[in-house]
Amino acid sequence: MLKIDNLEAGYGQIQVLRNVSLQVNKGEIVSILGANGAGKSTTLRTISGLNKAWNGSVKFNDVSITNTPADFIVRQGLIQVPEGRQLFSEMTVLENLELGAFTKKARKNLDKNLDYCFGLFPILKERIKQEVGTMSGGQQQMVAIARGLMSEPKLLVLDEPSIGLSPLLTEQVFSIIKEIRETGLSILLVEQNVEQALSFSDRGYVLENGSIVMEGTADELLNNEELRKAYLGM
Repeated sequence: MLKIDNLEAGYGQIQVLRNVSLQVNKGEIVSILGANGAGKSTTLRTISGLNKAWNGSVKFNDVSITNTPADFIVRQGLIQVPEGRQLFSEMTVLENLELGAFTKKARKNLDKNLDYCFGLFPILKERIKQEVGTMSGGQQQMVAIARGLMSEPKLLVLDEPSIGLSPLLTEQVFSIIKEIRETGLSILLVEQNVEQALSFSDRGYVLENGSIVMEGTADELLNNEELRKAYLGM
C-alpha cells in the first residue's frame, strides 16, 4: 500500500532523513519508533506532502506521490492526524469534523461518516456544539482522529496520538485505534510509547538520527534486548 525507498529530506541545509525505506501493507498497523529528534515527524511530513523529499521515492497504491501537493495525497486516501492535533479551537466539534470531509466522495457521505465517528466517540455526539478549545486534551484527540476518519482514509497516519495525555486517556485512545484497525483500515503510527505501540502493531521500524536502525515484527522488536534497554529501560 505505502512503499518508501531511500527517502532523504531535511530543512534548509540540515539533512534529517537518510535513506529511509519502509512499507505498510493493506490492513496492517505499522509503528515508527524513536526518541525526540529521530526524524519521525519529518518522515510523516514528507510522506504527506508537507515537506519536500531531497531524494528517494514514495508510492501509495502504486501511484508516485513523491513531492506531490498535499491535497493530491489526501484525495488518494492517505490522511494524517498531526502531532498536537491542530484543531480549530474556536469552532465546534461538528464544524471541525465537517472540515475533515475534504474530498467530493467524503462530502457525499457526510452523514454516514458522522454516524460512524459518533459510534466510535459517543462523547463527541454529546458535545457536538461545543467549541473544541474548551474540551480536555483527550477529547480533542478524539476530535482529531474523527476528523481524519471523516476523509474516508485508506491509510490513516497518526503522529504521536498519546502526547500530553494521562495514562488513562492514552489507554482509551489506543483502545479506539485498535477498534478502527478491526475495520480493516491500514494505520501508520508514530509513537514514543514503544511498548504500547508495539502491543497492537504488526510490524515496526526504529529511527535513530534519521536512519532506520532496526525493523521487524512487533514480537521481534519487543523481545529485542537492545531495544528494550534503549526504550523500555529493561
